[in-house]
Amino acid sequence: MEMFIDPHIHVVSRTTDDYEAMRKAGIVAIIEPAFWLGQPRTEVGSFKDYFSTLVGWERFRAKQFGIVHYCTMGLNSKEANNVPLAEEVMELLPLYVGKEGVVAIGEIGYDDQTEAEDRFYRLQLELAKEVNLPVLIHTPHRDKKKGTCRSMDVSEEHGLPPSMVIVDHNNEETVKEVLDRGYWAAFTIYPHTKMGSERMAEIVKHYGPERIIVDSAADWGISDPLAVPKTAALMRKMGIPEEHIRMTCYQNALTAYSQSGQMDEMDWLKPEPIDQRERQFGNSVLRGGQTPRVEGSDIVEN
Repeated sequence: MEMFIDPHIHVVSRTTDDYEAMRKAGIVAIIEPAFWLGQPRTEVGSFKDYFSTLVGWERFRAKQFGIVHYCTMGLNSKEANNVPLAEEVMELLPLYVGKEGVVAIGEIGYDDQTEAEDRFYRLQLELAKEVNLPVLIHTPHRDKKKGTCRSMDVSEEHGLPPSMVIVDHNNEETVKEVLDRGYWAAFTIYPHTKMGSERMAEIVKHYGPERIIVDSAADWGISDPLAVPKTAALMRKMGIPEEHIRMTCYQNALTAYSQSGQMDEMDWLKPEPIDQRERQFGNSVLRGGQTPRVEGSDIVEN
């Protein structure tokens, strides 16, 4: 079966049906970047509970459907503008960046490119250096080229090697400089607002597969958790070589994030059997009357 990694998806806002569909489509591993929830958080305790969910319940929930869950930890750029709260979050982050399954600091960077965003971006770059983790950069939706270049400039000021930095939300305007400067160039397949599958395929045709990463960024908005396998299928129809598809939809993400020491291909090539009778904090993914899926037994899912 063809295997895919979706290295940017916010599954805390997705359903178990999404997990089922993702696994059937060949997604074996995902990375969930810490980000905002649509409505700004107002107290540090909500960040603490959210970070705990990323390393706890969601990691468990994905496993129940045969998907290995990793995450990134960080203060997002939108909420960096609430300075008193951001300062409290920065005190909290060191407690989470060393947890099992945390593969990067992110997604961090710029939104409106304010002074506060710059301050907390720099502090988190230093944290990444301190704990030797890769960085996932969120590039702004407004004035994207300027913000993308500024993100890389500041990263270099702080001495991070480009090979340890994944620059996400790229488009045709930014990709050349990101690649020329030696960074990983990630693309969120978020139709109508960021990057569609057809445009993504054209970029791979033009630039080749080196250091290019495809992800979905699926979240609580109108988005597609199957964007990576769907883009791979379109690439195939457009005559892109199989090896290029494998690199952009699987291998490059693995290579970039395995630098954390937390991500290993054996995690899904030799996984623990699925047993939906298991519980986390006393909770199950099942509801009353549903038959659990238990691998290696006669019990099957509904």
